[in-house]
Amino acid sequence: MMNGFPEPNIVSSRCIEFESCRWNGLRISSGAVKILRPLADFTTVCPEVEIGLGVPRPPVRVVRDRGGLRLLQDETGADLTDRMRSFADAFLDGLGEVDGFILKERSPSCGMKNVKVYPGLGKTGPLHARGAGFFGAAVIGRFPDTPVEDEGRLNNYGIREHFFTRLFTLARFREVRRSGSMGALVAFHTACKFLLMAHSEGELRALGALVANRPRRRAAEALAEYERGLRRALRLPPKPGACVNVLMHALGHVSRGISGREKAFLLDALRRYRAGRVPLSAPVAVVRSLIVRFEEPYLAGQLFFAPFPEELVEVSDSGKGRELWR
Repeated sequence: MMNGFPEPNIVSSRCIEFESCRWNGLRISSGAVKILRPLADFTTVCPEVEIGLGVPRPPVRVVRDRGGLRLLQDETGADLTDRMRSFADAFLDGLGEVDGFILKERSPSCGMKNVKVYPGLGKTGPLHARGAGFFGAAVIGRFPDTPVEDEGRLNNYGIREHFFTRLFTLARFREVRRSGSMGALVAFHTACKFLLMAHSEGELRALGALVANRPRRRAAEALAEYERGLRRALRLPPKPGACVNVLMHALGHVSRGISGREKAFLLDALRRYRAGRVPLSAPVAVVRSLIVRFEEPYLAGQLFFAPFPEELVEVSDSGKGRELWR
């Protein structure tokens, strides 16, 4: 555990920051992967190399025919469908505990979405559709509630922040599950209350009831059920109104000690955040300063205010053409 944070277990496409193994022999640069590398445990994979293709190699494409989707090599006409599916199943079967995936965007093997689906071989003719690559589809099907992103979407600040939040929260819970301790679960839930409130008040209530009912459940059963609810709660990013609600709850813990001008300053920051004029980090920074000033241990322990290491905070954001809400 570094800086108080566990190291997430991440599976990444090998061509992203690790090796020059893309079809054209290039390595893909990713700021998100670069800053994550010293803070996480990475397992890398290049499905196309693993099924015997060289570097460089003729590119492959997803093609729809009467029998369904096929993975074909355009230049040679080789059908790689069965080899890729067999590799994906074997690789995913052999994985241990995984907290998240970072896959090559638009790749016919690794892409998680927006992969071109062609009506046949050759470069002529309109696209049939867009979807997931063969390995990417296997990942999403096998790990539906696990964070899966591509390096392109991680250029978006909001998507990147949500991905990091899920990664490190699930990694932290993995340690709780390993302990098998109900006391550790109670402490984890207490630290996650504001985070869960921001993501899903319904799941917060359900998980709170589960933790409160702990004497009647075996620890393994309670931990497994809690994990399912936690993953559901974190699947979508929090909406601005929910984050404002959390920060107003936090303000209630320190409101007696602040001046009218300080309260007005925070409320103005919240209005600007809700209007999309400043990021969430702006009002959060104000509340964090109050937590330090008044030495509020309960608030200081809330993961909402620091869900992942500070080293991962960046201000760059492309966001072009990428949806946060999906």
